[in-house]
Amino acid sequence: MARYIIKLTKEEVEELYAIVSKGSHTAQKYKAAYILLNCDQGEYGDKSTNEQISKILKVGMRTIDRVKKRFVEEGIESLERRPTTRKYEIKVDGDVEAKLVHLCCNEPPRGYAKWLLRLLADKMVELNYVESISHVTVRSVLKKTNLSLGG
Repeated sequence: MARYIIKLTKEEVEELYAIVSKGSHTAQKYKAAYILLNCDQGEYGDKSTNEQISKILKVGMRTIDRVKKRFVEEGIESLERRPTTRKYEIKVDGDVEAKLVHLCCNEPPRGYAKWLLRLLADKMVELNYVESISHVTVRSVLKKTNLSLGG
């Protein structure tokens, strides 16, 4: 594994001290600032070993390595949390919601006293309203529309 050596400039040290001493920041940002300040091998820091930092800050060795790597590759901006790149697919639109509510209002299948969430999800797939849907999605749609299966 590559060793990343942290040598902070005076401006970077001042910025990191500003993060840990004032203002409100995320816990991740505080942790990264403390790690970088303790790893500093430049003229402004007193280098601690990863083992010492790990024990004092109660973080894993791998976390320390990741913070050091991100700092060397991206600079001081690496302390900020990155926005997610995940794309969420919306399965339930207004049309599917209407079909689900209509299905809820109908009589439950034979052998059941009332509709169950999993039963509704299976029936939605069976009737080709959606390709796949989970009972959790059914629950959130019914909750959103203030519909109760208990009554």
